[in-house]
Amino acid sequence: MRICVTGGAGFVGSHVVDAYLAAGHQVCIVDNLFTGKISNLNPAARFYQVDIVSPGLDEVIRQEKPEAVLHQAARVDVRASMEQPILYAQTNIIGSLNLLESCRRHGVRKIIYAQSGGCIYGEPIELPSPEDHIIQPIDPYGVSKYPMELYLKAYAHQFEIKYTILRYPNVYGPRQDYTGEAGVVSIFARQMLLGAPVIINGSGEQLRDYVYCTDIALANRLALEKGDNEIFNVGSGFPTSVNQLFTMMKEITSYQREAVYGPPRPGEVSASYLNSNKAERELKWKSMVLLCEGLRNTVEFVRTQLKQEGAL
Repeated sequence: MRICVTGGAGFVGSHVVDAYLAAGHQVCIVDNLFTGKISNLNPAARFYQVDIVSPGLDEVIRQEKPEAVLHQAARVDVRASMEQPILYAQTNIIGSLNLLESCRRHGVRKIIYAQSGGCIYGEPIELPSPEDHIIQPIDPYGVSKYPMELYLKAYAHQFEIKYTILRYPNVYGPRQDYTGEAGVVSIFARQMLLGAPVIINGSGEQLRDYVYCTDIALANRLALEKGDNEIFNVGSGFPTSVNQLFTMMKEITSYQREAVYGPPRPGEVSASYLNSNKAERELKWKSMVLLCEGLRNTVEFVRTQLKQEGAL
């Protein structure tokens, strides 16, 4: 199958590209490299440095004629969205609609949309949260990610473009950026390996659903052939507090210091973990990589990167 992956130079997107290529598909990548990295690019994929809000996106879709598109590209920092809500709307809403229009014009048969299961449900009423949980995001990032779901349903009805929406939990693993505000696992790994302070925002009792990157890549591969016009949570269903995560990583890295507690982050929910029974039933997908194993893999990746940078 010919597939286009937006955001394919990013952390999660690059792992999905690898999974698609390993399955024998032809892949092209669209990424503006705002957060994506050249080092993440699989050389077997064709790469276009194009922003999804750009008119140039249409030329890529026209030229490549993908049968399916994985829409992974987005601005994803909750804190930044509080300060730049218009920019987030321009990228996540207008950019997504720009892509959808190109797909309509050039005969794309299916779109897989990467949604945030951690933000779309806001402060959950039900845990683990099912797909029919009320939509109540409490930050501009979460708000900006929802309209595409509505557009996909409308375009499926009007133009017969199939879709599958995958609502992600907290995804972690190799290639996750450890220099930004998001990506707590990789940030903790860097600080611990360097013997630097580890800051936990709030009490540390916030509950999250951590799923390893290759499990998420598998869900995207399965969605190529299954789950038409459906929404799926792709979480583990198991909550882990930030304090528990710190303790696990402290043991893995032999970190000698205690955590430093800072103020809570604006827009952060207290608990988020997902009921993924539907994905297990219909996609035949389940989170398989144990958290302890995934954390070790991530720590080793960060250790290698720090050595290459001369920091270790």
